[in-house]
Amino acid sequence: MTAPSLVLASKSASRREMLDAAGVSYESVPADLDERAIEDSLTDAKPSEVAEALSVAKAAAVAREHKGALVLGSDSLICVEGRRFDKPTSRENAREHLAFFSGKVMELHSAAALVRDDTCEWSHAEIALLHVRELSDAFIEDYLEVEWPQVGYTVGCFRIEAMGVQLFERIEGDQFTVLGMPLLPLLGALREQGVLQA
Repeated sequence: MTAPSLVLASKSASRREMLDAAGVSYESVPADLDERAIEDSLTDAKPSEVAEALSVAKAAAVAREHKGALVLGSDSLICVEGRRFDKPTSRENAREHLAFFSGKVMELHSAAALVRDDTCEWSHAEIALLHVRELSDAFIEDYLEVEWPQVGYTVGCFRIEAMGVQLFERIEGDQFTVLGMPLLPLLGALREQGVLQA
């Protein structure tokens, strides 16, 4: 049996589900790196550039251990009113995030990168605009009662495929970008790399 020609540098369930549904064979090997340190070094970068840089860094970290393999890194980040948000650190922190997002537009930047050995073969970032409705304190409490701790693993404190859809009144952008990876451009790149049939 031959090894998969693609390694996914992530443990994200939604990214694995996207690749599985698209019929892409891969091996999952989560990247071990300090994402916050990388973000801190990119203070002047645009959010999409940060997401792309993190995607490349994740893929490169795994590529060092998997010589010759094509490694896929992916990352998403949320920006609201110019402020970047990471995954919440606690349920209370998630409550604070959701209260801040209430009635505002959430910019979701999702990126992906393909790295082989020391070379980034391809990278791409896309943006989706998620219009958050006015959220009452009671709704936020009920929402976290149902969705915590699962949303603790997500930027934006939501799973769009679950109760998180109730946060929004309108979404502009590609559904795969909202799920955390620009899948259609990625599939094109995988065809170019010979991982998928053209």
